[in-house]
Amino acid sequence: MTIHADNTDGTGTPTPPAVLVESLTFRYRSLDDEPETKHHKTAPAEPPLEQPQAIEDISFSLPAGELMLIAGPSGCGKSTLLKCLNGLIPNSYHGTLSGQIQLGGRTIKGSTLRDLALQVGTMLQDPDKQIIASTVEQEIAFGMENMNTPRAEMQERIAGVLEQLHLEHYKGKATFALSGGQRQQVAAAGILVMNPSLYLFDEPFANLDARAVDELEELIAGLRARGHTVIIVEHRVEEALRLKPDKVLLMKDGRQVFFGSTRDFLEIADPTQVKLPIESTLRTVSDPAEVRALLVRPITTGVSSVSEQDKPILVFENVHYRYSSYSEEILHGVSCQVRRGETIALLGPNGSGKTTMVKQALGLLRPTSGSVKLYGEDTRRLSVAQLAARIGYVFQSPSAMLFASTVRKEVSFGPENLRFPAERLKAAVRQSEEALNVAAFEERSPFSLSFGQQKRVA
Repeated sequence: MTIHADNTDGTGTPTPPAVLVESLTFRYRSLDDEPETKHHKTAPAEPPLEQPQAIEDISFSLPAGELMLIAGPSGCGKSTLLKCLNGLIPNSYHGTLSGQIQLGGRTIKGSTLRDLALQVGTMLQDPDKQIIASTVEQEIAFGMENMNTPRAEMQERIAGVLEQLHLEHYKGKATFALSGGQRQQVAAAGILVMNPSLYLFDEPFANLDARAVDELEELIAGLRARGHTVIIVEHRVEEALRLKPDKVLLMKDGRQVFFGSTRDFLEIADPTQVKLPIESTLRTVSDPAEVRALLVRPITTGVSSVSEQDKPILVFENVHYRYSSYSEEILHGVSCQVRRGETIALLGPNGSGKTTMVKQALGLLRPTSGSVKLYGEDTRRLSVAQLAARIGYVFQSPSAMLFASTVRKEVSFGPENLRFPAERLKAAVRQSEEALNVAAFEERSPFSLSFGQQKRVA
């Protein structure tokens, strides 16, 4: 399908769209394809296997200054499409690529990542894959350093972007000490300071608290008002729809199933595939019982009832914690109890100590003072193996815990190290894969999966 620009400048000359994609198809080279780096480059002994198309026959045109939402279920190819737009495909991820992409009327075929980085700024789903420097200022300066920006100008621009994003209090902080949401904000600052013409945001609201979401929405609206072109990828589209996108591209199984206005998108979207605003979801149902089921979805634990008389299995007693003697305290006398069968929501803004508190329960961090007891035993006295047999933990970033060559090996790793008998191991792996719907790609590398699929594997 061919799409022609219909905008014109003052003289009647057609103005090329900011982004033009025509018949774009991409297939990853191999099932365990990973980004190629200077230090990691392999030559297969046999012709590499190819998997089904990650994206197929994608076409759209986006005028300068407009905002587009790319929606669709996990694994449908949204992030792959962004990798094509920013040049990671084919420069870092290899495979079979056909069709064309133009930015501002010029094809990007043959462009280097350095060239494209001046035009396209990308905020990845996983900030841990984007943050590389040890301090906030160094992280924001990285792109400018590669452009040989004078130091005085860098310092001025860093101060400006921190003020614009209300992150002045991040100055001097180590990036490793930030929460996932805070790292995501720093990643956004590193993109904004480069002032590209096209901004790509891959699930930008996923790790942010309500205030940070509002601030990022304000930032994106400002970029659009100043004439920048913005593309947002989101599975949960409520926040993105508040920005009133000019266009929505809906994807499923690597294919484009809709491209048009927000109003038309809400008419055809399936709420089981993309998370729509509740008012849009309710329009699709008529049975009151079905409405109640949509509004209230209790989490079941298999325990019929929880009593205050039950002995707690996890107890925090006046827990204080700081990462070093020079850093400020993160936890200030936290005390709570968790009983068998309870479901607890741990809420709070970015950087409030939620992840730090959970890591205390796992023994990954030890209290500066106070104690954490699991089944009555102080976690300081329990080995890693003893803790792993009693507590399961899914990190905010799946890349922090995935390492095996296949999904099956990844799922098997824990029970194997806990010495499950062969039949029990096989049954446990099968049950877990089926419960999380990952059995279909158990022989694939977890690093070839989408972010959402990686979370299910983790």
